[in-house]
Amino acid sequence: MSGHSGNKKEEQVGNKQSALERFLHKWGIPIALISLIVIMLLPTPDGLSPEGMKAIAIFLFALIMWVANVIPIYLTSIIVIMLLTFTGAFPEKEALGTLGYPVIWLMVSAFVLTSAMMKSNLAKRFALWMIVSFGRTPKRTLLILIIINFAIAFLIPSTTARATLLVPICLILLEVYKAAPGKSNLGKLMMLQGVQSDALATSGIMTATAGNVIAVGLINDTAGGSIGYMDWLIVSMPLAFITMIIAFFVGFKMFPIREETKNFGSVMSQLKQQKNELGTWTTNEKKAAFIFFLAIFLWFTEKWHMSMFGFEISVYMTAIIAATLILLPKYGILEWKEADIKWDLMLFAAGAYAVGTAVEKTGAAEWVIGNLITSLGLENMNAYWVYAIVIFLTMFSHLIFTSKTVRVMIIIPAVIALANTLGLNPVTLALSASLTITYTITLPPHSKVNAIYFSTGYFRVIDQLKYGIITCTIGASIITVAVFTWFRLLGYTL
Repeated sequence: MSGHSGNKKEEQVGNKQSALERFLHKWGIPIALISLIVIMLLPTPDGLSPEGMKAIAIFLFALIMWVANVIPIYLTSIIVIMLLTFTGAFPEKEALGTLGYPVIWLMVSAFVLTSAMMKSNLAKRFALWMIVSFGRTPKRTLLILIIINFAIAFLIPSTTARATLLVPICLILLEVYKAAPGKSNLGKLMMLQGVQSDALATSGIMTATAGNVIAVGLINDTAGGSIGYMDWLIVSMPLAFITMIIAFFVGFKMFPIREETKNFGSVMSQLKQQKNELGTWTTNEKKAAFIFFLAIFLWFTEKWHMSMFGFEISVYMTAIIAATLILLPKYGILEWKEADIKWDLMLFAAGAYAVGTAVEKTGAAEWVIGNLITSLGLENMNAYWVYAIVIFLTMFSHLIFTSKTVRVMIIIPAVIALANTLGLNPVTLALSASLTITYTITLPPHSKVNAIYFSTGYFRVIDQLKYGIITCTIGASIITVAVFTWFRLLGYTL
């Protein structure tokens, strides 16, 4: 009886829907279709191509359908690819070609690596050691995962590589906690905070993503700045960590875990027993550990590959090498049929990248941002409002641009030009805008990391959207306040 009651409570916690979710589930398809048709029929504005207009219509349709989640998200992606080709918004070859994007190969390889770490028990051994030694409570476990994400960002500059390494550990932790995908709030928190800590740690380190490096180059070359590695670290890392800690506590308000973890004391004794039962390392664990650390080594040394080997090995190719070693007959760990590859999510990602690429390549994204800046009338506002609006605008620009690099190349030069026009310090304005570039945390298709974590099935699109918008708002607010306090202490004038 008590077990039945516990399951019922767990189901209620996981399936509780807000009024917005119920509304979208009922009216999502009609709203998406009406939006698509109305935008398609509107006259094309000046400066926007007909293809760009169609791409915006299809993008909005896809966004509504993914959030409403009335039909499977992979099916929406398939429909999106058909719409892009039938309407002439995007060439058929390019739309279908997204299934061959490097990120798809990365995700397939990540699933193979995850399957190997789970079959070999390597992830379980590490997860149990981590919980028993440090994560005495679920909250502490979640906090430790955030700290690990921030720490390894200094060693592994690739966001996708870090996600590929941590997701298997998260999965085994949730298995230990008996957290059901799609129902468990603990599972939602662990995966969503994995997405957010990956992105925020990246914002704190200049070399953690190409977007940061390009932004610094633009600031130094065109705005007269002299920003270096330590300058960026000192300015950004405290803000990123403060934002993450606040978001950490907000997460528990959004996704309460009390009902799931109230019997955690008895679970700990079971975890210690499971850890002891693992005994000595098996051959498969040793193989998995070798492949795991080989991948870490290649990711960590990526920028020195040319001098070390005479050629470069990309993040994607490193993952493929690891997957190949895992699948080798006789010497590997898995057979192909044992690799738990979620092909429905591959199709979802392909459609998401197709519509995102279409919006960018047709010039629609640049047109939307340009008109938004002009319509706001920034030239008539005081410096405080200009900084706040620019920071919030760049923070949420990832809803339109799926590429961090494209956002940097379009937005940062525009921000520098705006600062020069208004008589503001272009270095300070551009730097504050640049700190928001990595906050691509609101929807699965907005980054490879999002797609990898989303593929676990522990959270829905709307879960990420709500939590992501709140964290982005917190981050933008903290950066805005820091411009007038922390930046000034460091010598950056308005």
